Amino acid sequence: MPDHRILNSTDHRDLRILTEATSELGDGVMACLTVPSEFRSVQSCFPIVFRRDIESQAFSALALFGFTNGENLFLKDGRWDAPYKPLAQAIQPFLVGRPGAGEGQGQVHIDLEHPRVSTSGEGMRVFDEDGQATPYLEKIAEQLGALDAGYRASGDFFAALARHELLEPFRVDVPLVDGSKNSLVGFHIIDENKLQALGAQELGELHAAGHLMPIFMAVASLSHLSDLVARKNAKVSLG
Repeated sequence: MPDHRILNSTDHRDLRILTEATSELGDGVMACLTVPSEFRSVQSCFPIVFRRDIESQAFSALALFGFTNGENLFLKDGRWDAPYKPLAQAIQPFLVGRPGAGEGQGQVHIDLEHPRVSTSGEGMRVFDEDGQATPYLEKIAEQLGALDAGYRASGDFFAALARHELLEPFRVDVPLVDGSKNSLVGFHIIDENKLQALGAQELGELHAAGHLMPIFMAVASLSHLSDLVARKNAKVSLG
């Protein structure tokens, strides 16, 4: 069960974090949250897809790592096998918290029950011997800020996609070298036909709002589906 606490140098002076990339440490996921401001970096390595929450009907964006629950094809020998690691994965076990009202300055929180929290004295120090933030924590704080700002700004982006009906359901069947097949369902992607049909005024409005570039990045990212299939086939071939 998660145990979220406000990070501070008094209670967490000797805290260490395990930074290897393994399923046991929380990287065994087929996708993670991403935000439009991060799409340029994400699309260099991963397909970007969209998922609609059943209850709220709100969309979120995901960086795709595999084809089945718990499958991450970018884990290799305890390291992350890609030039970029999406922010939502990179910041674990930290998160942004706010005062009870939900507003105000963000605070760095930590889940003390997360498997990355070291109990063996191994791992990266969060504070140095003087109680000052280490370079590792400074980088985490920067990533948390970027993810939080991107998430809080993403509502306008998804509203624009809805306004122009730019998301369409997506399904892909993945035939594998052993004769089996994986099917990826339940996601949406950018509808390229509707995007191409937009007029100059609509495109100008999307560009002025900063939405057009993330849309193009999401479209471009789908070229990595073939890379993902190749990783899956390599895994299947190895047994």
